[in-house]
Amino acid sequence: MPGADSYGATRQIRAMDRTDARTVPIIAMTADAFHDDVQKSKDAGMDGHISKPIDPAVFYATLVSQLSLTR
Repeated sequence: MPGADSYGATRQIRAMDRTDARTVPIIAMTADAFHDDVQKSKDAGMDGHISKPIDPAVFYATLVSQLSLTR
């Protein structure tokens, strides 16, 4: 979303008056890997947090878990 970082964009999406806005999986993919960074993602409404460099096993497990929740 123009003018918003990922946290602001997530908050805007979650605040939309659409049922899918509350359920669409949003996963952070960032080099910020500290506990505070993970918590900041959760506080913004994200469903997951993947740190770079990407570990393929963690990446796929996160996707599978989120996609399984949306079915």
